[in-house]
Amino acid sequence: MTVQLDARPPATPASGSPRQSSGRLSRFDTRFSPYLYIAPFFLIFGIFGAYPLAYTFWVSLHDWDLLGADHPFIGAENYTRLLADTDFWHALVNTLGIFVISTVPQLLAALWLANLLNRGLRARTGWRMAVLVPNVTSTAAVAIVFGVLFGREFGMINWLLDLVGMDPIGWKSNRFASWVAISAMVDWRWTGYNALILLAAMQAIPRDLYEAAAIDGASRARQFWSVTVPLLKPTIIFCTIIATIGGLQLFTEPRMFHSGTNPIRGGPLRESQTLTMYMFENAFAPHYNFGYGSAVAWLLFALIAIVAAVNVLILRRLGGGNRPQKGAAR
Repeated sequence: MTVQLDARPPATPASGSPRQSSGRLSRFDTRFSPYLYIAPFFLIFGIFGAYPLAYTFWVSLHDWDLLGADHPFIGAENYTRLLADTDFWHALVNTLGIFVISTVPQLLAALWLANLLNRGLRARTGWRMAVLVPNVTSTAAVAIVFGVLFGREFGMINWLLDLVGMDPIGWKSNRFASWVAISAMVDWRWTGYNALILLAAMQAIPRDLYEAAAIDGASRARQFWSVTVPLLKPTIIFCTIIATIGGLQLFTEPRMFHSGTNPIRGGPLRESQTLTMYMFENAFAPHYNFGYGSAVAWLLFALIAIVAAVNVLILRRLGGGNRPQKGAAR
């Protein structure tokens, strides 16, 4: 018996068939859907972020009086005038001084607090919620309370200093003392926020690393510096950048701290006037020079970028790689 084989090639799906359409749709979804998902962010950022930033730079090149109709182009004159202004340099020193005094203790305290909350405390959920309370408190209310605490005549801080035999400090009239008072206010508000971010990163560290370090004889402090801190480096960098951006843009805290004496100037002698306060003073009342204020804003933007980049470079060089080195816990 002879069996005749069918030598015809298998039928291919016709063009436009449901199978081909499904394959093209799948390839389109794989290739382009991620861009569609992130497109809303870039659209909103372009409208409310990139465009105002570029327009502010354009305004900084003009003599832009908010009360006038004409805005003549003057080039870099606002910037040259700004760099020769002693009030600008005074505000810059204030900004950097408050930033250093507030940011370094804030991050160190947040790291210590996160490590403490990572332990087996009783009612630890309540403690973790409690550290966020200062951050959700109204900034105006915090400034009023701290203004009373650091009052010269009836403030609690000077009362405590008097108990130990120290003279009262003029927290609102002395330049460095006002830096310390404002830094204490900033640290009280933001330490718990950074601590929760660091705590979340700590809980993602594998427990077997700590067990291996304990077997090698490492103490709890040695485990913290040799295991926890190296693995927290990306999160520490993130917190540092966020603290840098916020610390160099302080406005509400110093303004409310001097609410009774020239608040926008940071005190009678500009004891704690920051760059944002100086920008507000020139862009709005009493000067209404929006072009000059825009120049201040752009120099502040450049300062934030430079300081953030320096912080990232320093933190990346400290402590080696992101993983603990072999034998580091011994």
